Amino acid sequence: MSNAQSPTVYWNQINGDIYLRIDINDPQGSEIHFEDDCMHFSAFKPGDDTPVNYSFTLNFYKPTDRTENVYDLIDHQLQFILKKQYDEKWPRLTCQDSDPSWVVPDSDKLTKKNLCSKDKKVPKPVFKKLSEQYAGLNDKLHREELEKRDIHEDYPHMYDKLHKEELGYRKEDYKKVYLAFYNLFQFIGFLYILIIMGIKYSRDGPESMEQTYKSVGRLLKFAQLMQFLEIMHPIFGYTKGSALIAFIQVGGRAFILFVMIESEKRMQTKPVVFYLFFVWSLVEVFRYPYYIAQLFRVNIPLLTWLRYTVWIPLYPIGFLCEGIVMLRNIPYFEETKKYSIELPNSWNFSFYLPTFMRIYLLMFFIPALYMMMSHMNRARYQKLGKTKERKVVVQKYNSVFYAVNFCLVVGFAWFYYFKMSIN
Repeated sequence: MSNAQSPTVYWNQINGDIYLRIDINDPQGSEIHFEDDCMHFSAFKPGDDTPVNYSFTLNFYKPTDRTENVYDLIDHQLQFILKKQYDEKWPRLTCQDSDPSWVVPDSDKLTKKNLCSKDKKVPKPVFKKLSEQYAGLNDKLHREELEKRDIHEDYPHMYDKLHKEELGYRKEDYKKVYLAFYNLFQFIGFLYILIIMGIKYSRDGPESMEQTYKSVGRLLKFAQLMQFLEIMHPIFGYTKGSALIAFIQVGGRAFILFVMIESEKRMQTKPVVFYLFFVWSLVEVFRYPYYIAQLFRVNIPLLTWLRYTVWIPLYPIGFLCEGIVMLRNIPYFEETKKYSIELPNSWNFSFYLPTFMRIYLLMFFIPALYMMMSHMNRARYQKLGKTKERKVVVQKYNSVFYAVNFCLVVGFAWFYYFKMSIN
């Protein structure tokens, strides 16, 4: 909205609620968009010659629960009650060092008691959920875009029934069929890898570890190459999520598999390859069935819990195995100088892979582990921690969560070191 002004926004807080009042009388054409951590607002008010446009964006100090946010038009002004995700006092409304000049603490001490007055002469306002569209006063349009809704999700069984009655069969979406076959194929592939590794280990014991790459390496390389499609899925709208996160996960695995293990035969016989392949495959045999169930809107609580829980011990162990592979490869690549570029050359550029590996292990290994664990923790929190009580528990024991993972990593490192010292 061009030449838009920022209206005065009054705010107050009490316990777990934030109260906002936008100082515009009878706004027209209001557009409101809420995310958990921000709010976008635009509207206009008729003027003498041209309408006065208003617009602002607020980045909140802490996240809110947008599904619990409510609003009403009180005394000709839009007023909101926002639900905090965490019951703690905010020193300011925004995440900036100080609130903008047009954000003012409410001198009227706006609270739920004020908004819902018990005076019989004053009608009690009925707050509406922000997920409901609303028509404004005197044909004024108030439009909000909380999130795009799919009518099929509201009535999935009725839609399928009508579709089948009309055509005689249920025609599936090509995208859905493709994703179902892709996830099924990947699930079978990683399950087969686990079965082969398990059979060989039960038959030959620890001696089978040296043959792990020879037994399942080719299949794992093919499955890993197929996973690059998961970077394209969110880009083309086939799945939700971040293409960047998918690129980091898939690209990191590909670097370890193709650069660190495939190109150095001496590393292929190390026991750490067995542990690494086992962790990778075990994570995937829970992830892909969960995706298939979500495609067909089938809720399996145990599968959902496993999908968002097994990574807690497996991710740190997998990262540790990848770090061991890189650490043990440093002398090999110093000897072969593979993938290193020495001066002089026509590009006047040099690159020494062992130095890159040392820098990554010293400076970026722990931050990368923290980033991935935090991403998965947020996903688990959103999927399994919806109730208010669960949120409090997750917040309270967050430090315990990371302490357990640290102990798992250290324990596995000592186990691996002890095993190598015996051999």
